[in-house]
Amino acid sequence: MSCGTGSRPGSSPRVRARPKFLETLPPPPQALPTFAQEIAPPDLSPWLTDHCGIPGVVHHEATRPGPHVVLTALVHGNEFAGAIVLDRLLREQVRPACGRLSLVFANLEAFARFTPDNPVASRFVEEDMNRVWNRQILSSPRHSVELDRARAILPVIETADILMDLHSMLWPGAPLILAGATESGRRLSTMIGDPPLVVSDHGHQAGPRLIDYERFSDPASPYAACLLEAGAHWATHTVETTDSAVRALLRHCGLLIAEAEPPATPSHQLVVTDIVTAQTPCFRFVRPFQGGEVIRRRGTLLAQDGPDEIRTPYPDCMLVMPNLRPGRGQTAVRLARTLPSRSP
Repeated sequence: MSCGTGSRPGSSPRVRARPKFLETLPPPPQALPTFAQEIAPPDLSPWLTDHCGIPGVVHHEATRPGPHVVLTALVHGNEFAGAIVLDRLLREQVRPACGRLSLVFANLEAFARFTPDNPVASRFVEEDMNRVWNRQILSSPRHSVELDRARAILPVIETADILMDLHSMLWPGAPLILAGATESGRRLSTMIGDPPLVVSDHGHQAGPRLIDYERFSDPASPYAACLLEAGAHWATHTVETTDSAVRALLRHCGLLIAEAEPPATPSHQLVVTDIVTAQTPCFRFVRPFQGGEVIRRRGTLLAQDGPDEIRTPYPDCMLVMPNLRPGRGQTAVRLARTLPSRSP
């Protein structure tokens, strides 16, 4: 079994089936499609010098007290829409009206390796930087490019009151905010209100994300974090979605004063009930699903994973960020249902 985080009534989405003969043969390798690239990597050279003791990290502090807000981009080196927005804020000389604002360009070595000819190759250098965020891993004797960089920026993370981690998607899907498993993350995400789709989840089997770090994931902690998935990696609209969400967060925290604050968009809140992990190299979806797609009927076949069928375990099941080419051990899709409304 590869799914089952969270609580969910009903059967598992993974059903053992008797495969047909052709399904027992190794599938032919599937090449990645060609992805449109509407944006180019930003020039970050002004921000890579030692501004505050850590290259690629810029702080600005107001005279008035307030929260320490941390914005992180480039945790994955080929997801640079967030870096474009942070670069934009720095070039506009945006300063916090209160508190402290830290802008972090995380995986600089992976970003430096980006090439339009193979844009997916620079996600990381040695390991996924968004799977190393717990104290045991960070304090271990192990080294990698990503782990060492995580240790370098850890002092900033350890002082954050509010953190937003800026990401984008390889496969098509509706923009969303991942709130993690805590009430504080969900509350922060819904208060931002842009994008309005908020998904509570429990992360990945492969390791903890930045928003899962103990400072933010402890239910008793006063600190909060969320992860923005703003759209397709290299699309112009992803930059604008990121910009809108970042400025909404800064307004919400009081760091950015707007003359006329736009009305909040009602959020659509969901909770992930199952994380489907590919158990074999033969995982195949029955069709190219998109993130945010809602499957109305329970028991609808989504994918075949070796001898297992992956079916929707309940009606009105939302597919969260399906990975149409998952490797063995990778998250293939998360299944989510609408969070029940709470009584006032």
